Amino acid sequence: MALLPNSLILLLLSTLSIIIPAHQHQHPLDSLTPAEFSKVRAIVHSSYPIPSHATAFHYVGLEDPNKLTVLSWLKDQTAKTPPRQAFVIARINQTTHEITVDLTVNKIVSDKLYDGYGYPLLTFEEQIAANALPLKYAPFLESIRKRGLKIEEVVCGGFTVGWYGEERRKKRIVRVMCYYLDGTVNAYTRPVEGVTVTVDLEETKIIGFKDRLTVPIPKGEGTDYRGSKQSPPFLAQLKGITMVQPDGPSFTIDGHRIRWANWDFHLSFDSRAGPIISLASIYDLQKQKFRQVLYKGFVSELFVPYMDLTEEWYYRTFFDAGEYGYGLCAVPLEPFSDCPENAVFMDAYFAGQNGMPVNMPDVFCIFEKHAGDITWRHTETIKPGEEIREVRPEVTLVVRMVSTVGNYDYINDWEFKQSGSIKVTVGLTGLLEVRGTVYTHNDQIKEEVYGTLLAENTVGAHHDHFLTYHLDLDVDGDANSFVKSNLQMTRVADQMSPRKSFWRVVSETAKTESDARIRLGVEQADLLVVNPNKRTDMGNSIGYRLIPGSLTRPVLSDDDYSQIRGAFTNYNVWVTPYNKSEKWAGGLYADQSRGDDTLARWSLRNRVIENKDIVLWYTLGFHHVPYQEDFPVMPTVSSGFELRPANFFESNPVLKVKPPPTVNWSNCSRKYV
Repeated sequence: MALLPNSLILLLLSTLSIIIPAHQHQHPLDSLTPAEFSKVRAIVHSSYPIPSHATAFHYVGLEDPNKLTVLSWLKDQTAKTPPRQAFVIARINQTTHEITVDLTVNKIVSDKLYDGYGYPLLTFEEQIAANALPLKYAPFLESIRKRGLKIEEVVCGGFTVGWYGEERRKKRIVRVMCYYLDGTVNAYTRPVEGVTVTVDLEETKIIGFKDRLTVPIPKGEGTDYRGSKQSPPFLAQLKGITMVQPDGPSFTIDGHRIRWANWDFHLSFDSRAGPIISLASIYDLQKQKFRQVLYKGFVSELFVPYMDLTEEWYYRTFFDAGEYGYGLCAVPLEPFSDCPENAVFMDAYFAGQNGMPVNMPDVFCIFEKHAGDITWRHTETIKPGEEIREVRPEVTLVVRMVSTVGNYDYINDWEFKQSGSIKVTVGLTGLLEVRGTVYTHNDQIKEEVYGTLLAENTVGAHHDHFLTYHLDLDVDGDANSFVKSNLQMTRVADQMSPRKSFWRVVSETAKTESDARIRLGVEQADLLVVNPNKRTDMGNSIGYRLIPGSLTRPVLSDDDYSQIRGAFTNYNVWVTPYNKSEKWAGGLYADQSRGDDTLARWSLRNRVIENKDIVLWYTLGFHHVPYQEDFPVMPTVSSGFELRPANFFESNPVLKVKPPPTVNWSNCSRKYV
């Protein structure tokens, strides 16, 4: 859900400060530095000598260098570094500009006007301004007064409005909804239902107001989730637990390059995508070299449509990355809680609405995870009188970021395993978005309420979460193919066996984009990205396998306006040829978009993808029917996927892994019950 109430945005901005670190050697895929953000701002302002308030920076990020140039530089880092360029989306005199700034020569090299459908990311500053407007607006104050509420306990937040077949809107607008605190910090549980304020973001003025109905404000008692506000009884407290690395971590960080065990990869930050994992390669002990796996991976879009059709709710179909910024909504991570005590933290930076660099402290944490899992094991008893046991504990490396997009907190993990797997997980927690209602018991409900009655006067709305990942796999090189290995039931012929059937693997290589679209759960298949130009010593194609998590797909009709915009979720798997401009599955301009620039549209070209540089797109999803256990704060529910070697190595790559040395504690010994 994509709501940023005034209080939350102020809290976020209060933790941010401008900090410019000392200059260090740059990797071509490093995020823009504070100095570079400042330089971009100065160059744009010098090219548009107009009052500074007439220019708003909505996105400033690294303009991706040419991929072949980066790969060439990677092989020979004494070669010339690719030019540093920034891509800027700015509103100048209320017109959208796409600007490319060359930071090497300090000038604008491209400036295009965008006049299509949709608008860029919302900024924190304009949301803060919009959220404050109702609190001084006479009709709104009257609505609060007639409900017997105190205006000083009201907070507000803006919602993007989507598109529902209207003719083109020429205004960037949000609808502001408000909440009543008065005894809780959990504003989302206490909506002032029925009151809608429409705000023009760029004029910073109210252009519409409606007070449609009055329903009771849900009670605040028991909704404050802070530990200090909880009263007995409590669950029994667990005994102390810790993760200790007396010799320090096994990974090294050089700028944004991270090396751990047999992995080498680059980590950067983008205000729209959040964490970007690039140039991930793994060391092959048998071949004595690093081999390419993933050129770039990140969250491309997060689509969250709500199912409530009432007037104040029907338009709540959010693109959390493209409208609000998945990276912009990242929050500082708490040591010992969000991340274990052995974690190392990294900051990130983004450009504020005025173009100035803003520091986001402790956005990433990197840590080694040792949770009692097993890499591999075997106990052998076939030899009479002897038992052979061999076990390797699993230690992995995790990169974590938490994005709090309004009421929901998304825990994003990229986990690297010595076996060659990359496990990607997202955990959903935080607070439900609820609607006020007259009902106090489920037996009273005789109509469609689009959700679950969670408490008196409180309905938790049905909704979905779909995360689409951009995965530019380069499996041992950038010429790859997508293979679907179907498990086909085969009847036994000629009475060759007492069995009646078996399954066999029938592999199909996708020739074009349409061949690669897959709705998971319909058929049984292994999904692989292979390098058709290389084989193992046994003659098998070298590849990586996609192991999906939850099998979720949209339930909305294809002609629903929300689903037209979110059509990139119609399939769990897409494969497209690499195109530097095709990064955002929901389109470059998601706010008020019409679905005309999405992954679903690009793929209609049905381009050739066999033995090409290809991108795998994977969508994982959650259908959320709220339950009372999700209230007032929701325990984490997780899903994800795994990229796992498939004939990439000649044999088990962790056969020769050494377990970490045991840390002996003087007061500890093996426990028996």
